[in-house]
Amino acid sequence: MANTMSNQDNAAGNLTARAFREAFYAGVIALGLFVLFIGLKTDQNIHNELVLVQRWGLLAIFVILAMIGRFVMVAYIQPMMASRKAIQAAEGEADSIASSFFRLPFVAIALVLAVALPFLGASLSPTGAAYVTILRGAAIIYVLAAVFYLFRPFIQAHFAKLAIVALLLYPIVMVAIFGAQGSLKWVDNFGIQILIYVMLAWGLNIVVGLAGLLDLGYVAFYAVGAYSYALLSDKFGLSFWILLPMAGILAAFWGMILGFPVLRLRGDYLAIVTLAFGEIIRLVLLNWTEVTKGSAGISGVAKASVFGIWSFDVSAPNNFAKAFGLPMSSAYYKIFLFYLILALALLTAFVTIRLRRMPIGRAWEALREDEIACRSLGINTVTTKLTAFATGAMFGGFAGSFFAARQGFVSPESFVFLESAVILAIVVLGGMGSLVGIAIAAAVMVGGTEILRELEFLKNIFGEDFTPELYRMLLFGIAMVVVMVWKPRGFVGSREPTAFLRERKVVSGSFTKEGHG
Repeated sequence: MANTMSNQDNAAGNLTARAFREAFYAGVIALGLFVLFIGLKTDQNIHNELVLVQRWGLLAIFVILAMIGRFVMVAYIQPMMASRKAIQAAEGEADSIASSFFRLPFVAIALVLAVALPFLGASLSPTGAAYVTILRGAAIIYVLAAVFYLFRPFIQAHFAKLAIVALLLYPIVMVAIFGAQGSLKWVDNFGIQILIYVMLAWGLNIVVGLAGLLDLGYVAFYAVGAYSYALLSDKFGLSFWILLPMAGILAAFWGMILGFPVLRLRGDYLAIVTLAFGEIIRLVLLNWTEVTKGSAGISGVAKASVFGIWSFDVSAPNNFAKAFGLPMSSAYYKIFLFYLILALALLTAFVTIRLRRMPIGRAWEALREDEIACRSLGINTVTTKLTAFATGAMFGGFAGSFFAARQGFVSPESFVFLESAVILAIVVLGGMGSLVGIAIAAAVMVGGTEILRELEFLKNIFGEDFTPELYRMLLFGIAMVVVMVWKPRGFVGSREPTAFLRERKVVSGSFTKEGHG
């Protein structure tokens, strides 16, 4: 017994020493990485001279956070994960660690903090209020994670239905909490914006995730849909409900135009050509000033209406608010747009699921796995590639026309290569071919970047020179690296095959060739 306790003490001491050593190494690496672009900053003084500003305090915070994170990982998380695997292997018990982490007393305390902290923050200094805001955000995240864990069997069994119900109730809940005007930010930035990227990523998923064709110029179809809607509504006065399918058809046509030159290309060569196509479309929009007005863009784009019955223009006789005797507010239009993009996204998911079960969907997946074997089976790879490009481009055109109606203004600056990169990153991080994983990745990436825009209160902690926008891409890159290390196959690394032999089985991503989903 004494020998056993002595061995355990030695093991714990060795683990602690290893954790401190790893934390020291992490601090040194973080110091080397961050010293140039966090510890030092170039600025101009009152004499318009370039000076070097030292920010050693902010650098120290980043280094300490890296050291603490590595220490916790080595000393606690890795042993817990190892013990969980051992328990699962020996007794078949799962989630023992999570069950101890999400205990009801802890959840109750976090819920009380989430509700009571706003009242406490109102009486504190700006710095204290900033710390209270951070603590409240952590408490809310913990409560949400606990609810998901405690009800995970029910959530997993009815995930699609619960997600649709939650999305349908989301605008109503936001209006009830923040009021009509206060809900604009939550409905628009955290609702409509995320759903636009979900729809775009699902459209690109047809090309990349199902057909295996790497497309780096998908934003071109997004631009075609937006400019088609803006130009045709301006020149011919057509309504949104006519221009929506027209924009999708025109984008699908351009998808076929892109498909023809790349029929014989694969891999990196295909990516280069699609990247060039996206830049060509952007440069045409930028330089064809007689039609597109160049960098000035097209303003005053017509709003969408409720099937032509009610309009959201303030001066229109059939204004929505006037028809129902409601006070004038722009919230009605945002709520209508939310349900509209939700319907378009669900249509995209429905069509994708149906197409996957049809011969064309199986031809896409065969093309993704092995083009030579696909051709040897008698599948026409020409039409297979063209239909993949056209179908994915069509949904990009739908999203583009909706974007134009939502913004009321389109310009080439909205369709740069970074948009294509973000959409592709959503598809890869979510798990190529997985609709649920892509939706989760879009919510995390787009919602996370929007949250970073709201962190202005951190200036009270780090100083007035702290700008969250400057660190948005840094945190974005770190998050992508972490996800790809822990979940290299994406958030949802398994998928159901479209064809079954005797029984349905989930195919793990580890059984598929790397890079082919």
